[in-house]
Amino acid sequence: MPTPTDAAVVWNSALLDYDLGGSHPLNPVRLDLTIRLASELGVLDGISLLVPEQAPESELLRTHSAEYLDAVKRAPDVPYDVGHGLGTDDNPVFENMHSAASLVVGSSLLAANQIASGATDRAVNIAGGLHHAMRDSAAGFCIYNDCSIAISWLLDNGFDRIAYIDTDVHHGDGVQAAFYDDPRVLTISLHQHPMTLWPGTGMPSESGGEHAPGGSVNVALPPMTSDAGWLRAFDAVVPSLLGAFRPQLLVTQCGVDSHRDDPLADLALTVDGHRAIYQRLRDLAVHHAGGKWLALGGGGYQLVKVVPRSWTHLLATALGRDLAPDTPMPQGWLRAVRAAAPRLELPTTLSDGGDPACQPWGGDSEHRVDEAITSTRRAVFPLHGLDPDDPRD
Repeated sequence: MPTPTDAAVVWNSALLDYDLGGSHPLNPVRLDLTIRLASELGVLDGISLLVPEQAPESELLRTHSAEYLDAVKRAPDVPYDVGHGLGTDDNPVFENMHSAASLVVGSSLLAANQIASGATDRAVNIAGGLHHAMRDSAAGFCIYNDCSIAISWLLDNGFDRIAYIDTDVHHGDGVQAAFYDDPRVLTISLHQHPMTLWPGTGMPSESGGEHAPGGSVNVALPPMTSDAGWLRAFDAVVPSLLGAFRPQLLVTQCGVDSHRDDPLADLALTVDGHRAIYQRLRDLAVHHAGGKWLALGGGGYQLVKVVPRSWTHLLATALGRDLAPDTPMPQGWLRAVRAAAPRLELPTTLSDGGDPACQPWGGDSEHRVDEAITSTRRAVFPLHGLDPDDPRD
């Protein structure tokens, strides 16, 4: 196993308390299984996991209203008359909701602080990435928006140009809303087309406010887009914009609900595609942001077969300990899962056998994703001084 690079991982089992209960899709077992898998494969050998604390109210108020915080704190006592998006099927009220959600935020702030302080260049919080929460409401399984809060904190602690890249299958609407008119933050979201998936936002025309034209970038991908199509779109949009924006740091939401087996959406990526995404993000951080990369988790609802493998690749990539796709699943991990779910068919390696190789975009229309690529480039590239029709830009 290679020695670790300048990177940090935030984790504590208390993060499993962010539990929406019952049969809710966002089951924290996915986090536990990820850490167990990464540990058994040696990815975390020699790494001192950083233990987070709850974010104080003053930090939550960066992107949430005081009224909303009060509602979250009161919710367990009045679960059927809360408002603010709480008490719904998506965002059910649970005991200690405020403290559990505050701990997720505290985890992302701790990871951000590692980078801002110079202790590391890369930091990971797989429990983070709750990108849908709005200023005054919960949304999409997200109580507090740790992504937005961490970015706001970074803007006050040494950074004034931050690029946020969201690879979740759902539009990164909460982060876009928080910084829609802030020229210091470039938000880029690649997601399933909003006409086919909640939350119904994220069209290419959503391109930034009056003071931040081109500051919001949305790539709306057709259902069943595969590894090759997704990566083709990424390569056709993201590197050029980062080159023009010149960020000092990348913040990425690394949701894995884009996988072909995810029960809540309709893209068709594989674990191999996710691995390729993380390697691209790491390379882009090196080439455009001095190597500085804050990686957060996100969605992902195939709890056993997908999330642990994909995010083990994320951890390995951030730590410079890349794992080969054909790495066998460790027997200890398999035995533990079989004991809990004996009928579940389990993967044998860290690969789905996917092929993430893609053809570069060249202004043509040979691929299903090209309409999405062209729409996004024409909406935002001119605002960054780039030619939307020139493949060299």
